[in-house]
Order: sequence, then structure tokens, then C-alpha cells
Amino acid sequence: MTDHHHQSTRGEPRVALVTCTDLADLDPDDRLVLGPLADRGVAAEPAVWDDPGVDWAGYDLVVLRSPWDYALRRDEFVAWAATVPTLVNPADVVRWNTDKRYLGELSAAGAPVVPTSWVTPGQSWQLPADRGEYVIKPAVSAGSQDTGRYDLADPGHRELAAAHVRRLSAAGRVTMVQPYLDAVDTAGETALLFLAGPGGLAFSHAIRKGPMLDGPDLGVEGLYKAEEISPRAATPEQLAVAGRVLAAVPGGRERLLYARVDLIPGADGTPLLVELELTEPSLFIGYADGAPDRLAEAIVDRLRATRG
Repeated sequence: MTDHHHQSTRGEPRVALVTCTDLADLDPDDRLVLGPLADRGVAAEPAVWDDPGVDWAGYDLVVLRSPWDYALRRDEFVAWAATVPTLVNPADVVRWNTDKRYLGELSAAGAPVVPTSWVTPGQSWQLPADRGEYVIKPAVSAGSQDTGRYDLADPGHRELAAAHVRRLSAAGRVTMVQPYLDAVDTAGETALLFLAGPGGLAFSHAIRKGPMLDGPDLGVEGLYKAEEISPRAATPEQLAVAGRVLAAVPGGRERLLYARVDLIPGADGTPLLVELELTEPSLFIGYADGAPDRLAEAIVDRLRATRG
């Protein structure tokens, strides 16, 4: 194993793009970086994170991309990440970012975050007193799995919301409850994509995600839901909020190969953080000119750093 790794560092560098069994050939968006990497003399290939036959030490860099089936095996995934040499983003970031209770830490650090409450397994939970709309989802999830939208003015929705929390609690999962922000239905969600560059993590591009949640979660499983994506220009206010969020990342933003900051306007229009994606976010490089090359350059720069 060690000899194989040393051979790779003397010749063409090898990069693993980490994925899951359902996307063994990578998500189509991720495949867009293969050509730019090949043009730069880098051999990149998909590798399934829980495949026991993969020699992770045989790669010069291991890049997390689409291991989207980890949510129900988060402890196993985090333990695996800790064993992988040259993993990006790093294993301690993976541990922190795969449990959405990090939102509480970011809020405490002064980042504007969508108000969130938490329900731990076995904890009694009372439905919010107001009759607005709420989102309920597990603290460990990928995509929109096990996520539902509830109108608490509807008695049926109130029953389904309580059942959703009970279902997650019975499975030993922490539940997060957030008010549904109406701007999702009009402005949509803005994802700001950052990629590592010579001067550190830098803004690359932004996209708009349309509304995805149309009602309660009824327990139907699926890897991910279809998304309505389009390019978007980031505003100075959004970029400023993203900067505040990234400044609060444990260990510093300079260690990150990529980051995705998902924002939705609050009631007064201020951008609020919905999620900070540092583990396996879609990077939407197909929606911005030059983005596949920027990602390839980020990987090449990191390879140079790891190879000395």
C-alpha cells in the first residue's frame, strides 16, 4: 500500500472523487471536472466511500463529492473519514458539518441563521404555538431526505408534524424545527459556491434553487429530490453574510477546498443561513462559465501542497 502511494506521487497524481453506490460513476455535475483535471495531468476517478476494496492511501488526494447515502450511517461515515489520508474537506470538518447542530454554534458566533429548535430522542415536544408554516427534518441528513413542510393552521398537518418528530425520535435521530420562510416561494434559495484559490477560499459563482418542499414528509425514502436550478448573481449583502459564516468555521476557512453557503431572505430581507455545506455539496459547476476549471485548479493547488 505504501509503495503504491509513493509511486503515484512520483508520477501522474491520482485523485479519488468520493461517491456512493447509487452514483458509482459520479453525479453528472461532478463529471464535468474530469476533463479539466485530465488536461492538467491529473488522473481522477470515482471511488465509493464504503467499498472495502478501495486503497485510499493509494491516492494523492481524496475529494469528497457525492457520498449521499451516509445520513443513516453517519457514525460509520465519520469514522471512515478519520482513516483517509489527504481527505478534503478534512475529517474534523466532516464530523462537525454532518450534524446540523453546527447551526447553533454559528448563530452563537454571530452569523445570521434561520431560527432553529432541536428535539433530541425521547424529549417531549410541543407544537409551536403560532399557526405558521414550519420545516421539520433530521439534524443528520443529505439532500431533502426525511424533510417535510407543515402548515400548522391545518389540523391534519399538525398531526403529521407530530408524527414526523416521533418517527425521527424513535429512530434515535435528533430533529430540527425551523419556520418556513415565505421568500423560498418567491426569491428562492441562493447557494454561494466558494473554491480554494492561491489566496485561499474565494467566491466562484452562485445559483438559485427553487422551492422543493410542497408538503409533509410521509416517510417515503429516496436518495435526493429533483431540484430547480438556475444561475444567479450574488449580492454584496449575501457575500458579506457568507463571509461571516465562513469566518466562524472551526479550524479556519483556509483549510477548505470548497464551501457552499445556502441563504434565504428573512422577513426583513436580510439573508439568513439555512445550511453551510462543507462535506458533500453539489457544487453546480455546470451553471457557471469557468467553474469546472476553477475546481480543477483548486484540486491541483491542493495536490501541490500535499505533495510538497
